Amino acid sequence: MIELIDIPLPHGITLSCRVSGPKGAPVIIFLHGFPEAAFVWDETLAHFSSRYRCIAPNLRGYERSSAPTEVAAYRPKHLVGDILALAATQGTGPIEALVAHDWGGAVAWNLAAQHPDALRRLVIFNSPHPATFLRELQNNPEQQAASAYMNEMQEPDAEARLSANGFEHLFGVLTAMGNTHPTTWLTEELKDTYRAIWSQGLSGPVNYYRASPLRPPLSPTDPVMALQFPIEFVKVRVPTRVVWGEDDRALRPSLLNGLEAYVPQLTVVRIPGATHWLIHEQPGLAAREIEAALKDGR
Repeated sequence: MIELIDIPLPHGITLSCRVSGPKGAPVIIFLHGFPEAAFVWDETLAHFSSRYRCIAPNLRGYERSSAPTEVAAYRPKHLVGDILALAATQGTGPIEALVAHDWGGAVAWNLAAQHPDALRRLVIFNSPHPATFLRELQNNPEQQAASAYMNEMQEPDAEARLSANGFEHLFGVLTAMGNTHPTTWLTEELKDTYRAIWSQGLSGPVNYYRASPLRPPLSPTDPVMALQFPIEFVKVRVPTRVVWGEDDRALRPSLLNGLEAYVPQLTVVRIPGATHWLIHEQPGLAAREIEAALKDGR
């Protein structure tokens, strides 16, 4: 059974979480992306709840979680701090596995690189490592074009455009990420779930884009062109499994090139025909890949 629990953190943020599994068991934390919410992991939580304490928080700014109004509150250090504090509330030591997709993956990559002792393993679904993402944004026209929407998210009217006409644009996001894959998973019931979540506010989710320095350059002198990540700052030293739907229109497979330089203990699993929404499309496959990751490093 999945419980809905609001978990207050010592620094004043409360995360609304979906929780299953016995207290005191090894912890798996699941991080969602944009424009999703914690509920996308429900089938996966059910799969692992007999053996693990499974926690899927709504990231700050989403659903009932705290939603600071300042853009700076959505910088990576604050998002990482939320997940570290959330894990500490369980009192069971390092996170057994940190599982993440999309923007949740951005948080997870940073946490794993900066706090390797906080987790045993990392599982990423279609979320680019910051160093390869920066490289592709600076040098690859295909990825620059695929990420052009990120600059639109910086605009003051982004929330209004996303919510117009019954969230027409956001539903378009959910249906346009694959090349040919039919979006059979987006049922009317699921649309109602998304409408209820998005109606609680979009400023928090959009502020992730506003707070990030990573975005396609608008000119040769754009600040992103001068940005560099020292390798020691972004190197991930825990066993990592990256699962990638190859028909992701927003995040191109070239983001996987050279990833082993930043993740020495790396396994990459490519899923032909799957899109950015792999968790929705194939939850059973997602669970199997997490199972495989849990065996890594034993």
